[in-house]
Amino acid sequence: MSENADWYDAGFKHIWLPYTQMKGAPAPLAVARTHGTRIVLADGRELIDGIASWWTACHGYNHPHIRETVQRQLETMPHVMLGGLVHEQAFTLAKRLCDLLPKELSRVFFSDSGSVAVEVAMKMATQYWLNQSVRGRTKFVAFKGGYHGDTIATMSVCDPE
Repeated sequence: MSENADWYDAGFKHIWLPYTQMKGAPAPLAVARTHGTRIVLADGRELIDGIASWWTACHGYNHPHIRETVQRQLETMPHVMLGGLVHEQAFTLAKRLCDLLPKELSRVFFSDSGSVAVEVAMKMATQYWLNQSVRGRTKFVAFKGGYHGDTIATMSVCDPE
């Protein structure tokens, strides 16, 4: 741990870490920065991120093109929820994604995480059957050993083992 990591001790007592039994878990490693596939710890050690940081980094950390594009977007409009509002960036991306898909897949739903994406898919499947006036379709198929997210519905279809 770096001598300058006062934030660690000050903040640790105020956080619940995901998938962690806080009473008996070892202290988490403090991260100072990232680059490419590397995570640099506060003490200077470097880790190779072999799991894409759980929820992110499929293109590596600090990818120049992604960083520049995000910066441009932040200067224009950081976020506008698609709840009764739309914007060019969302429509342009939706069309680009649909152009890559088979023709019968003509719409996308934007989500902020994998858990929410799976949860929304579960809601869409449930709503589809309700719209068809089919009742009783209340079960979901899941993979043994699968992890589908940490929201309530996604945890219900994860393999507890």
